[in-house]
Amino acid sequence: MPRPTLLAGDMGGTKTLLALYDLEGETLIKRHQQRFVSADWSSLEPMLQAFVEERPKDVQAPTHGCIAVAGPVRNRQARITNLPWQLKEEDLAAAAGMQQLELVNDFGVLIYGLPHFGADQQVVLQEGSQDDGPLAILGAGTGLGMARGVRTSNGLMALSSEGGHREFAPRSDEEWQLACWLKQDLGVDRLSIERVVSGTGLGHIAHWLLQQPGAQSHPLRPVAEAWRRNMASDLPAQVSLAAEEGDPLMRHALDLWLSAYGSATGDLALQELCSGGLWVGGGTASKQRNGLQSPLFLEAMRDKGRFKDFISGLKVTAVIDPEAGLFSSACRARMLAESGGTLA
Repeated sequence: MPRPTLLAGDMGGTKTLLALYDLEGETLIKRHQQRFVSADWSSLEPMLQAFVEERPKDVQAPTHGCIAVAGPVRNRQARITNLPWQLKEEDLAAAAGMQQLELVNDFGVLIYGLPHFGADQQVVLQEGSQDDGPLAILGAGTGLGMARGVRTSNGLMALSSEGGHREFAPRSDEEWQLACWLKQDLGVDRLSIERVVSGTGLGHIAHWLLQQPGAQSHPLRPVAEAWRRNMASDLPAQVSLAAEEGDPLMRHALDLWLSAYGSATGDLALQELCSGGLWVGGGTASKQRNGLQSPLFLEAMRDKGRFKDFISGLKVTAVIDPEAGLFSSACRARMLAESGGTLA
């Protein structure tokens, strides 16, 4: 009996990636991939139908699939951020002619890929032990994503989280000053972690430092002020570049950010007691690889009082594959096929 073709998707408000995979032995092999501009389509159903119908002739039609979506999934339905689309699993499966299709939050889906990432998809930040306990991942991008995974008799189960919206807890006088300023600048009464620990958060930190006395003539000050008005420029990327080139103020901004990120990573490890492994992902992981491997990040992660030894003993890994979400969706599709008895 031939093994089935699996559909994987990674869908956002701007673009959607769809791919078809099959298995060679126990290895997932991508056979076909296509990128779509999401706004060019009236809904996901006709996009899926066109993708399946126009696949290469030597690739079988998919039977099971998983699509990661930028938004919460409830009752097998999802509403996409920045698009007027209401998605239903049964409608999507019917449009693609598939037996089963599952929608999963685009950060939570990474849980399904974690045990299967290869050496080219990840880099170890801290050597340590792993067992059959819970897994966890967080990742700074536009916001701060978090998810956890638990092992069941049917394999891994991903549990999405909005932990990035927990309260930011300053650990020093400088972080307290940043938090007070940021509340006023944003006009908010409470400050979530992702306001600091995210790509956007790096921009906020730099903008704050550039308001300080002595920074009036800094070349990035007008860039930061324009970014704060309309988020048009990629200030976080310019901050990182300036730091790499030796700019002391932007180096300080990046150090503040890495330390806060490390602390948030350690907090997640405590919350989930993730003896099965801890991962760092998100859009900044590959860009900030050196920073994530630095003592600044790792020592802040480990600095958790009586649980320092526990965190120091965990294996911590960064996901650096830009298509990790697509691969993880394929891993979940494979699980669905296996649980349905399609895979021997």
